[in-house]
Amino acid sequence: MNKHINQNGDALLAALSALANPHRLRIIAALASGGRNYVSQLAREIGISRPLLHLHLQKLEGAGLVTSRLELSADGKALNYFEVSAFALELTPAAIAAAVPSLTTKTET
Repeated sequence: MNKHINQNGDALLAALSALANPHRLRIIAALASGGRNYVSQLAREIGISRPLLHLHLQKLEGAGLVTSRLELSADGKALNYFEVSAFALELTPAAIAAAVPSLTTKTET
């Protein structure tokens, strides 16, 4: 079952902000096509450093677009696995209009 991101304005804004980066789009695509993966392997596949990947994964996880789970490998190493959350994002004028009243973020003047 997909989680509908645009149920409220703040969730919609967080999702749009998280997706507004080419590295984060590549991360979502890699996890969607290859399934769950641990940070080191995912960094190699995408071609970015682990620290940079961690920053992007934190943004995606904060928006509810990916989830993580710490697991121990057979040799005792702790591996942080990430996978894409099931989500749906409907971006239409009506969906935006419905989400705006629930925004809690301050607007810039």
